[in-house]
Amino acid sequence: MDQSERILVNEEVVKKNKLWPNFIKAKLGFRNHWYPVMFGKEIEEGKPVKAMLCGENLLLNRIDGKVYAIKDRCLHRGVAFSKKPECYTKETITCWYHAWTYRWDDGSLCDIMTDPKSDMIGKHRLKTYTVQEAKGLVFIFLGDIEPTPLINDVPPGFLDEGRAIRGIKREVGSNWRIAAENGFDSTHVFIHKDSKLIPNNETVIPLGFATDREEEAKGTLWEVVNNEDGPKGVYDNIGQHAVPVVEGKVDGETVLRPVIGGDKRIANQISIWMPGALKVDPFPDPSLIQFEWYVPRDENSHWYIQTLGKEVANEAEEQEFEKDFNEKWEDWGLRGFNDDDIWAREAMEEFYKDDWGWIKEQLFEPDGNIVAWRQLASEANRGVQTLEDL
Repeated sequence: MDQSERILVNEEVVKKNKLWPNFIKAKLGFRNHWYPVMFGKEIEEGKPVKAMLCGENLLLNRIDGKVYAIKDRCLHRGVAFSKKPECYTKETITCWYHAWTYRWDDGSLCDIMTDPKSDMIGKHRLKTYTVQEAKGLVFIFLGDIEPTPLINDVPPGFLDEGRAIRGIKREVGSNWRIAAENGFDSTHVFIHKDSKLIPNNETVIPLGFATDREEEAKGTLWEVVNNEDGPKGVYDNIGQHAVPVVEGKVDGETVLRPVIGGDKRIANQISIWMPGALKVDPFPDPSLIQFEWYVPRDENSHWYIQTLGKEVANEAEEQEFEKDFNEKWEDWGLRGFNDDDIWAREAMEEFYKDDWGWIKEQLFEPDGNIVAWRQLASEANRGVQTLEDL
């Protein structure tokens, strides 16, 4: 289907919602923001790697240690370089079809080997993207404005000196907004009631939270951060101001109780940050913080980038953290626990896919933090990615 014929968002749904219209429009994510697209170790020197971000096809390459990113589409006939990457010099990439050759650093068309005297040479440029590596992740600024400082688009504390980061990346078959709300959803803890993290890490997770009406009325159950500078996000305080549910009842009869693996306290503070990142402090252990991103891939899928952070004083402590990550935290937490989140998101995708789910849904009291997030995202974004941007 031609892009001009494709309909991304149902405008009737957008018109019906007056509270967070830009959130509904942002099926492909927000523009003019930083996104992590992969781990630095995935990009080897001189070996181009393709990626999709907010519907745009990108090609990344490491040259003399630095990562560059260009649009994965030749200007001539529109084919993707990634079908057969050909780099005859380390500074350039040549299209496999008609030998149009571009520089990685600025996208300029520097040569055409099939017609070295073409007037096109030097007059055209590929789209390039600003890249920054931090904490082992490769971030790309997707947009048209001068890139903002990276610290404004990551959860507080992620970039702290002395914090070691380890993680994994997965592709998930749901829209990024569903993923973000799944992570920030207070009462979705119910799906984790059988997680092996609970007994393995000697902790306990309640079945849910009984909302305190007085605290709800005072507006203390969540806190919105929307300052001009710095990250913008929402803190969920329901765990501090609500009663944990430790008995699941049907018709007044107790039918379920949470598994008690031990008394370790985790997930004391949960927050979500623009353009779509969660911070769970601490998790999955009192010594760790989980930072995870829901990066729009296209309208029906997202990159789930899961990381754990730990404060380390020296290289030996970082190596010990990496050992623990490989031997237990990836298995118990990022997979054993978060696998529940993945299938839950994919189960919700069908309901929201045609956009009417945003109208048909029936939210309840603990979802107030999700409403606050939608409103913040709708108002505090720097632009919405559209089909025209593709």
